[in-house]
Amino acid sequence: MAQRGLAAEFWQVPAVTRAYTAACVLTTAAVQLEFITPFQLYFNPDLIFRKFQVWRLVTNFLFFGPLGFSFFFNMLFLPQLFGLLASLFFLGQAFTIMLVYVWSRRNPYLRMNFFGLHFQAPFLPWVLMAFSLLLGNSVLVDLLGIAVGHIYYFLEDVFPNQPGGKRLLLTPSFLKLLFDAPEEDPNYRPLPEEQAARDPVDPQQ
Repeated sequence: MAQRGLAAEFWQVPAVTRAYTAACVLTTAAVQLEFITPFQLYFNPDLIFRKFQVWRLVTNFLFFGPLGFSFFFNMLFLPQLFGLLASLFFLGQAFTIMLVYVWSRRNPYLRMNFFGLHFQAPFLPWVLMAFSLLLGNSVLVDLLGIAVGHIYYFLEDVFPNQPGGKRLLLTPSFLKLLFDAPEEDPNYRPLPEEQAARDPVDPQQ
């Protein structure tokens, strides 16, 4: 019964968040089962451009470190919005903190409760960073996520509303074509039978 409820919750998550969460879980499981190693996943420009290991552009966002409490915490927290190896550069944790930072700045008056600690949403990234520090993780990745989140928030939400400001981050046209619903043509006139199918039937007639 609990498994059924968990599966139902998973399928209620938006498609993009669901796909990202599933990819993170599968990547971590593959490392845990030793099908692949973390050395095949981390971001390395030299290997990407010289040896064409282009998958590293994606996989460094999918690996959160060894299976443990930190991994489960990130997986549980991520859908509600939608350990780092010291010598390698993984960005999954930074990506999560970046999303948390943007969400928290867009909801400044929301009250949060984190293990009994009450605070407003803009403090959430810093609380998570302190919690990560208590777990013995490096805070450099959290700081990177906060910095990128602040830059994104400023360029998307603050700068366009300033005098002389404009939106600098524009969605590529091909993504709009893929994900946006097609706009209805204002000059389109439906056929009589199509119009009849659209109009509701009056039960009194």
